[in-house]
Amino acid sequence: MTEVTGTRTVRAGARWMSLFTLAWLAIWTVQLTPVQLLLPLQLDTPEDDWIRGVVSSGLVLGIGGLAGIIAGPAAGALSDRAAAGRHRRRPWALGGVLFTAVCLVLTGYAEGPWAVGAGWVGVSIGVAVSSAAFTALIADQLPSTQRGAASAAVGSSQAVGIVLGVGLVVLLGLGIRDGYLLLAGVIAVIGSAAALLLPDPPSVEAMRPKTVGRRRLASLRDRDFAWMLSGRLVTNIGNALGTALFLFFLLHGLGQPSAVAQDNLLLLIVVYTVFVVIASVVTGLVSDRTGNRRTLAVAATVVQAASGVAIALVPTFEMTMVAAALMGLGYGAFSTVGLAFAADLLPDEQDHARDLGIVNVTAALGQLIGPVLGAALVALVGGFWLVFVAAAVLSLVGGLLTAFAREPKRS
Repeated sequence: MTEVTGTRTVRAGARWMSLFTLAWLAIWTVQLTPVQLLLPLQLDTPEDDWIRGVVSSGLVLGIGGLAGIIAGPAAGALSDRAAAGRHRRRPWALGGVLFTAVCLVLTGYAEGPWAVGAGWVGVSIGVAVSSAAFTALIADQLPSTQRGAASAAVGSSQAVGIVLGVGLVVLLGLGIRDGYLLLAGVIAVIGSAAALLLPDPPSVEAMRPKTVGRRRLASLRDRDFAWMLSGRLVTNIGNALGTALFLFFLLHGLGQPSAVAQDNLLLLIVVYTVFVVIASVVTGLVSDRTGNRRTLAVAATVVQAASGVAIALVPTFEMTMVAAALMGLGYGAFSTVGLAFAADLLPDEQDHARDLGIVNVTAALGQLIGPVLGAALVALVGGFWLVFVAAAVLSLVGGLLTAFAREPKRS
């Protein structure tokens, strides 16, 4: 178990890492299963008007992402400012997962784009709040030599969470409402247990941000932190473009029947997951040993870009499988090494949760912009090829921006 004395950290043990991984597995499962499967099914429209369903789905995901962008850093900043003697992260982690569970139930019973959108906004807020609290633990409690491993747990849990959620819904033959109820149970039980069992030493006065002589959001004025954020944002938009519309692509780009498309979506997600896990674990460990996180992150964006190029040139299901593998390799490596890179670049030790909340916002903002932009591109050309071209271009731009952030000296 990790011990924290003031701001000093020591290595975390297997119990800490296991609980941390379970927390993120639950978060990713309940966030991404609706994005990939349940929301598109809720908002799908008849074949002769399918573009309207794509646009509705993009807008709902976009509005939810906007809510998360506001909620995550706000919750992080408030947790940083916990009074001396009070827990900083646990109340926000626990409150976030329980709020997420309630809103998942409401979304499952919602009908129509407006009601579904309102429920999804609540889910996005709950996920953002709990994510900010759990992410802060990386900087609070881990030395730099373990941040890559913890980030690998976050990245690999993202891919496994998609398979777990979509697999349970598809293989158990659950309807939309039952799928949401299952997800609500997952986050309520696993998320709450992790929030309660992970250590969260009471705050001391030295941990609280000083209010005198400090500029607002000073971290955004830090050159390297700002370049890292911009690269992370653009790369996440590229990933969201390449993955958020997969079910619609199978249904309307490749013309597959709904049942076949759902089965093939699960297959694609399994392929994506295998390569995300491999890339996350390998690059996380390599970055911890070498400390060279920036080079690995930039290389990962090139691999992610290759995914978009492949599917744009050869839009078949077989090539989509290859593209899913490439996307998994690229994004698995980038999300893992990029998060560890962000933790290394944190400019102010007293604002860990707020600044890592801002880092999380880049993923949420990618989920906002990606589906909306993708829906607009589909409507513009009446197909999906431009979506995948844009995904490739944005991935490369994200890598270029990341390269401008300088590698910090290792502690």
